[in-house]
Amino acid sequence: MSYKNIRLPFVAALLAISSLAVAGTPQHERHELMESVGDAAKVVGAMLKGESEYDNAAAMKSLNTWASVAAEFGEHFPVGSETGEDTEAAPAIWEDRAGFDAALAEWRDAVDAAIAANPATLDDAKPVIGGAFNKCKNCHDTYRIED
Repeated sequence: MSYKNIRLPFVAALLAISSLAVAGTPQHERHELMESVGDAAKVVGAMLKGESEYDNAAAMKSLNTWASVAAEFGEHFPVGSETGEDTEAAPAIWEDRAGFDAALAEWRDAVDAAIAANPATLDDAKPVIGGAFNKCKNCHDTYRIED
């Protein structure tokens, strides 16, 4: 077996291990969760802006994505994960953990209320989904570093 034949699998294994190490970090996990929130927000945002037809099933799918993330998001901010991996988490999260937790709870409550409302029309959706969007913005204004 030649040196090249040994080197390729070794390099591939090292790359796989290094990506697993990054994939399991709190910074990576919260980034991925927020990506899913953003993708869901695009769907309902387009409906609220009139850029696409209102679709209750799609709106509920987006809201359920938000609810799933809201249920676990706060767990991904342990002490020691304040920096690294180009995190957009603001220091205020760790400086005012009670405020951050309260902001997350407000978002979770707004999402739960929107789900409970099960808005059948765009007019029904605007206030309840808009309320959840406002809670997103409020949290981002204080607890996120804009890139």
